[in-house]
Amino acid sequence: MQNQLLKPEELDTLIKIFPKWEHHDKLLKRNFEFRDFREAFEFMVKVAEIAETLDHHPDWSNSWNKVSISISTHSAGGLTLLDRRFVEEVELIFGV
Repeated sequence: MQNQLLKPEELDTLIKIFPKWEHHDKLLKRNFEFRDFREAFEFMVKVAEIAETLDHHPDWSNSWNKVSISISTHSAGGLTLLDRRFVEEVELIFGV
């Protein structure tokens, strides 16, 4: 079930796989940096497509070449498999 909260060991594993994502209480957060605004904006468009596909939308901000993303499943009160999928998908496009 996508809305089931991650177990502590599942969260630990996720952070080990993606150490640039920081765990803050009930959310995961990561900052991304790009060469310029255009590259940052192109990344945001790709993340928006992921969010729409998963029907799971981040809290995020952009300042010139920087993008900050926070994700949590608010309806579940914490981090779920849906958040894990979101992180995995974002990391796939960032690594390209």
